[in-house]
Amino acid sequence: MNKDFNNVSYTHGLHEVADNVFAYLQPDGGWGWSNAGLIASEWSSLLVDTLFDLKLTQNMLDSMSSVTSAHPINVVVNTHANGDHCYGNSLVGGDNGAQIITTEAAAVEMEAIPPSALEALMQIDLGEATNSYIQEAFGSFDFSNIELPPPDRTFSGELQLDVGGRTVELIEVGPAHTSGDLLVHLPDTATVFCGDILFIRGTPIIWDGPVSNWIDACDRILGLEADVIIPGHGPLTDAAGVTAVRDYLTFVDNECRERHACGQTAAEVIADIDLGGFKEWGEWERIAVNVYAIFREIEKDQTIQSPLALFSEMAKLKKGNS
Repeated sequence: MNKDFNNVSYTHGLHEVADNVFAYLQPDGGWGWSNAGLIASEWSSLLVDTLFDLKLTQNMLDSMSSVTSAHPINVVVNTHANGDHCYGNSLVGGDNGAQIITTEAAAVEMEAIPPSALEALMQIDLGEATNSYIQEAFGSFDFSNIELPPPDRTFSGELQLDVGGRTVELIEVGPAHTSGDLLVHLPDTATVFCGDILFIRGTPIIWDGPVSNWIDACDRILGLEADVIIPGHGPLTDAAGVTAVRDYLTFVDNECRERHACGQTAAEVIADIDLGGFKEWGEWERIAVNVYAIFREIEKDQTIQSPLALFSEMAKLKKGNS
């Protein structure tokens, strides 16, 4: 099988990207439109992530049935705790039998941010601009009646799995995007699923940090020298795509630290920073979240910022530059 990612178009659905390795892509990769994956062996399969709601996840599972009918899914690995990578878990895990695996940190975060929290977010009156922004981001998804089964197995550091004779390496690289990010590396096909450590054509968002861990995670991906790199959002990529994400994070980190040293506040940095070519990426307004995250890191501030306030900041920024 040709492993050249350039032969895989960025179209919705299931794509074989290496021998018995599949990426499930959801353009345009913006809010909630995440990627997933399937690794098939002679007698079973491992699913990398589920999707943001039950309907989307079921559609994905139906598209995989030509593979999974003969190689049933018996393991699900969640790359992190954001709902667009785990809210469909009940359709394969829990009573449906597949073992759910993630990091210890991600398991804690899953419990802290249940689907009901997203459902409630859609109902809160935060003002016209913010409500419109949230509706645009999440209005396509149905968060009702989602039960999130707890993971069956958690780990810290690294974990090696045997999937029907294929070695799959789980590598914890968080906290970065979230508290418990991991990579799924398949050495026999030089393939790596990166979860939201990689946003391609979209802007990374630092819900947790520190940003240095995220930069290190990009270096870890590059060090794997994979032929096929599947991001959490966006099209398949190569080393250049990983480097671009690292460059963005490094740029924002340097800008924040230099400006903080000069006495600027986070709000002043957000208003003043020149993103240059990075502003062409989708969801560029996430710079607001990223600046606040890095300022909290610089100031050693352990305060958890309200997601409602952060969405309001992004909405205001996007509206002011529209």
